[in-house]
Amino acid sequence: MPRTLPANLEKIVSRFKRKTDPKQKYQQLLWYANKLEPMVDSEKNANNKVHGCVSQVFITADYEAGKVTYHGDSDAQLVKGLVGLLITGLNGLSPAEILAIAPDFIEETGLNVSLTPSRANGFYNIFKMMQKKAKGFEVGLEASSNS
Repeated sequence: MPRTLPANLEKIVSRFKRKTDPKQKYQQLLWYANKLEPMVDSEKNANNKVHGCVSQVFITADYEAGKVTYHGDSDAQLVKGLVGLLITGLNGLSPAEILAIAPDFIEETGLNVSLTPSRANGFYNIFKMMQKKAKGFEVGLEASSNS
């Protein structure tokens, strides 16, 4: 059964698929890094820190009208690009939609081939942190509907 990705993520994957040169893929990542809105320093705290990344990575999530909105930052440009890619792909989705996504879509982009093992692992950890935050909203919803 072919899996389907949310529209924004599908668009990102196909954008990367069209780039055959690893250098072009890196330039695309840097474009996502530059698109990120600056993160407030006070949000760069232990609760928002992604563990298992060589560089400093922070992710926050807000929940409004059934949709999740992420913000993030990293002190490394390529990792910041990965954060930007994920934020662009996941913002505006419901917690259930986010939890239904498998991280293997990174393989379709071809980025996993050109990422160092520590960056590929970092990508996975960032993605898992975003899912964990989405799950927190979903659990909160279930708790409030049961009370």
